[in-house]
Amino acid sequence: MEQCACVERELDKVLQKFLTYGQHCEQSLEELLHYVGQLRAELASAALQGTPLSATLSLVMSQCCRKIKDTVQKLASDHKDIHSSVSRVGKAIDRVSTWLAPGLGWEYPEAGMYKDSKESQQECPHHQALSLLLCQNFDSEICGVVSDAVWDAREQQQQILQMAIVEHLYQQGMLSVAEELCQESTLNVDLDFKQPFLELNRILEALHEQDLGPALEWAVSHRQRLLELNSSLEFKLHRLHFIRLLAGGPEKQLEALSYARHFQPFAQLHQREIQVMMGSLVYLRLGLEKSPYCHLLDNSHWAEICETFTRDACSLLGLSVESPLSVSFASGCVALPVLMNIKAVIEQRQCTGVWSHKDELPIEIELGMKCWYHSVFACPILRQQTSDSNPPIKLICGHVISRDALNKLINGGKLKCPYCPMEQNPADGKRIIF
Repeated sequence: MEQCACVERELDKVLQKFLTYGQHCEQSLEELLHYVGQLRAELASAALQGTPLSATLSLVMSQCCRKIKDTVQKLASDHKDIHSSVSRVGKAIDRVSTWLAPGLGWEYPEAGMYKDSKESQQECPHHQALSLLLCQNFDSEICGVVSDAVWDAREQQQQILQMAIVEHLYQQGMLSVAEELCQESTLNVDLDFKQPFLELNRILEALHEQDLGPALEWAVSHRQRLLELNSSLEFKLHRLHFIRLLAGGPEKQLEALSYARHFQPFAQLHQREIQVMMGSLVYLRLGLEKSPYCHLLDNSHWAEICETFTRDACSLLGLSVESPLSVSFASGCVALPVLMNIKAVIEQRQCTGVWSHKDELPIEIELGMKCWYHSVFACPILRQQTSDSNPPIKLICGHVISRDALNKLINGGKLKCPYCPMEQNPADGKRIIF
């Protein structure tokens, strides 16, 4: 994705130049107007007095005209520099398009809107050029990498997609948008499905407003299940409330000492953190923000508690931290360029039978550790990934091969392990699940 990052960097440079140019242009014109205004006042004063135009005033007028001309030329030159920056963005996008699908023959505008020509620069405003560049270069035919059978049950597939979008909207806290989509698509969503998202978003909104009450109430009511997950959510909430009391100054000292009793159940696991908070009371009268414990007042604790609550609550309720739609979209962004390249190669070499568009891909695509959700097993004999139709089989000797490999190794009703000399009955093999 380095090419996409390059586009982003070039685009940031263009936006920064636009901002700098706008500020410089405004400042230069204001200074010029002020200078011309002063000169006009002097000319008006001389005219009222009826005195002839002095040599000094004539020289000042000549300098003023020269200054106006120089300023306009400088602004025009800076404006041309922005054109070259916009052109570099277009070239960076072209490199991305080449990387995405070489040889697919994407079409470009007839008018040469994005070429480095003066006519095209005059025809199109900068923002329009950038918008059209992005639309044009990323408008690629991607349906070719998807099997037509995917769209056979169109109504069912559409309902699945709508449900994924609704779940994503609920998980992002966009409840009104999700409800509107359900109404317009006539999608029936059960209240039991909505309830966990409604509760999570209510608590997260309170945390964003630095209100710990709803989160503490939820953590206490789910204490036992959180302990089974080895979660420290409840302790972190109590700690944050204690820190808020410390931030109140000496007036809150007694209340903070009284609240410290909530740390007793967590003393064994969080002894060091509790000691730090208790030690901070010594500096309460002098000001905690100027003490060695000033890190306790860092606002990053609020972002951390929101992240911890989201992760633990989702684990408790059987929800993923990221919605299935966002995970699918991120995976598609990684896999799609590779699949388009493979499709182009297959078409060029006229070997379309290689990719059957069924449940397998023609090559393995590395999505990164973030997308690892379960273990996979590849047969060491056939070097193929096992599946439901070809599961892994554990032999008596302990070695594991795929069922297809086992069937191919049977000779005279007996099976000899390919890794050790043990002979065995093929029926004694046991299917295993990772």
